[in-house]
Amino acid sequence: MKILKRLVCTFFLFIPLTLLAADTVNINTADKETLMTVITGVGEKKADAIIEYREKNGPFKSIDELMNIKGIGQGTLDKHRNMLTVADS
Repeated sequence: MKILKRLVCTFFLFIPLTLLAADTVNINTADKETLMTVITGVGEKKADAIIEYREKNGPFKSIDELMNIKGIGQGTLDKHRNMLTVADS
């Protein structure tokens, strides 16, 4: 049992802190590269579309508004919901 405890403790010492405490990204202020990095499946064209949408319509009021962007559906939104915000942190 002591060996198992040591292994578990050793494992957690090597996990980067960034994995334990992921930051959220504000979709109202994120640049193109950030959007492409954080939202899986968002490439250059979709990132541009997100930025164009917020420039044209004002800041996103909720994360659900991302579904107004062609190619972003409920699955993508649900997968990334905990990583995204519209509020200033």
